[in-house]
Amino acid sequence: MPDLRRELGSCFWVAVLDGNVVGIVAARAHEEDNTVELLRMSVDSRFRGKGIAKALGRKVLEFAVVHNYSAVVLGTTAVKVAAHKLYESLGFRHMGASDHYVLPGMTLSLAERLFFQVRYHRYRLQLR
Repeated sequence: MPDLRRELGSCFWVAVLDGNVVGIVAARAHEEDNTVELLRMSVDSRFRGKGIAKALGRKVLEFAVVHNYSAVVLGTTAVKVAAHKLYESLGFRHMGASDHYVLPGMTLSLAERLFFQVRYHRYRLQLR
């Protein structure tokens, strides 16, 4: 029997309400440590607070359990407290933060270093 994780190691979900896309989330497998990374979770600001993000997060967790991954990890630069509370409500544990994160396209010019600092948070949910 083939290893289904290799065939299904990444996935993308779209939340649709009344024919409109209102949210997205992706999962990417990391076979080297048997984890799944939750990526690109986003919900249209007009539809936040309705449980859509939680449902999308649960889809990634379900995917990880069904395909026998040991943990789900994520990294975020979210500044809104609600985003961090969402991850914790799904069972994720905050693993630390870094103030030295560089976004793609940043040049680390003096202006960027003075006025644009990004804090990168890491979370992990151990499944087994």
